[in-house]
Amino acid sequence: MTKAWTRWQDWAEVVIGALVLLSPLVMDTSTAAMWTMIVLGALIAIDGLVSLARPAMVYSEWFQVVLGVLLFVSPWVMGYSDMTGAAWVSWIGGVLTVAAGLLAMPAANAAHSAHGAHRGRGGLAGSH
Repeated sequence: MTKAWTRWQDWAEVVIGALVLLSPLVMDTSTAAMWTMIVLGALIAIDGLVSLARPAMVYSEWFQVVLGVLLFVSPWVMGYSDMTGAAWVSWIGGVLTVAAGLLAMPAANAAHSAHGAHRGRGGLAGSH
């Protein structure tokens, strides 16, 4: 089973989220771009921390993929695709978030399976 706080993909998600969250401090953005990047960056970083703490939570990796897709499409949806810096941070951050989430899935599935097998032997009955 994967140990908590060790999966590199989840650390990457935390870093990507933090960089997206902080990027409006160093580049021109609109109000919509700024808040989109702050909210999605924070959610990506928080979900990465949750995945680090609970490596057997497979749905957390799926949530990470969804957040990455939302970040990628946000320049068009929120109307800041003409703001080169903010748009590229969103596009690159979105692609990297999706990739990290997908790369973490096999390890999360293995941890989840091992966790379930351990529960079946009575080791963690009642907790999940």
